[in-house]
Amino acid sequence: MAFEIKVPAFGESITEGTIAQWVKKEGEWVNKGDTIVVIDSEKASTDLQAEASGVLAISTKAGADVPIGAVIGTINTDAKKPEGAPSGTDTPVRAPEKAKPAAAVTNAPARTPEKAVPVPPATSPARVEAPKPAIVERPAATIERVPTAQGNGSDTDGPVTRQPMTRLRRTLATRLVQARNETAMLTTFAEADMSAIMEMRKRHADKFFKRHGIKLGFMSFFVKAAVEALRTIPEVNASIDGNDIVYHHYYHVAVAVSTERGLVVPVIRDADQKSYADIEKELVDLAVRARDNKLGLNELRGGTFTITNGGIFGSMMSTPLLNPPQVGILGMHAIEDRPVAINGKVEIRPMMYLALSYDHRLIDGKEAVRFLGIIKSLVNEPERMLLGL
Repeated sequence: MAFEIKVPAFGESITEGTIAQWVKKEGEWVNKGDTIVVIDSEKASTDLQAEASGVLAISTKAGADVPIGAVIGTINTDAKKPEGAPSGTDTPVRAPEKAKPAAAVTNAPARTPEKAVPVPPATSPARVEAPKPAIVERPAATIERVPTAQGNGSDTDGPVTRQPMTRLRRTLATRLVQARNETAMLTTFAEADMSAIMEMRKRHADKFFKRHGIKLGFMSFFVKAAVEALRTIPEVNASIDGNDIVYHHYYHVAVAVSTERGLVVPVIRDADQKSYADIEKELVDLAVRARDNKLGLNELRGGTFTITNGGIFGSMMSTPLLNPPQVGILGMHAIEDRPVAINGKVEIRPMMYLALSYDHRLIDGKEAVRFLGIIKSLVNEPERMLLGL
């Protein structure tokens, strides 16, 4: 018999996914439990395992958008196992996707609308099924020539690469436009002196690592400082639902992680109840699994405030975009030695620009400045966080 391979449910509000990769090939023998296909949803990747042993038949190619419940292939369980075929679940671990080259298109023609094609009928003639949802086939990357814009000083056409967006990139694009169009976003800035934190890390780095098995980074200090600021100004830990303000009495801090697939924002739940070591361990775990596409949907949901660190890429200053329905996001930046006035004298200190983007519909400028001021003061004097001052 033919065992159908169906797109699983990914969670509430998610109605479709994208076939990222077929791990097994057409006509290949698969064992029950083998990973056969990787499907991307809006927030995470899912490895789909074979629920039976047999020969794989693929009906939907990689890159296609597939609705929940769609049949994307079958496993022929009546087929004879070939000699030499592996007997156990020895599917190799898939490597992280390589970064794809960015498309450099100037004045390119509009993208051809995608055509919906029906799913092939079930292989068993005895079964009568309801019509299947449509699958959208996405073309692979193509090289084409695009007419050069008039008046740019060139009379030749040049090759370009047209690459379909991944599902994650399309979701990011939608949410970023939503943040711009549906919020009254403003950004306020401050500058923090990192001397005290850097000195504390230098003094206690070895002991911290020996005791907890993890390095003491900067992010745990900012997570803790953000929690204290959120406690003081609860509007920043709230969200807007229609005409209501929803105040969250918990502190789920999301931290942006850059991966080869795009930006993901896993959540540190109940950050107020966790130690610096707990936060550092969770950050490392979440970052590693984010880059390996191993995060679950629940780990990407429910954040009440976000922190992003452009400093790891050398950014000196930026205006981070909100992550709806959240109404605040803190941007960290590169640490640079700069001259500052200390007690009437000029000193060179390691300084970091901080940026708080916020939804002005809910948060007034005064509260935003106060919030960022709390972050700054706690970073300047980190012992206050340790002593609860």
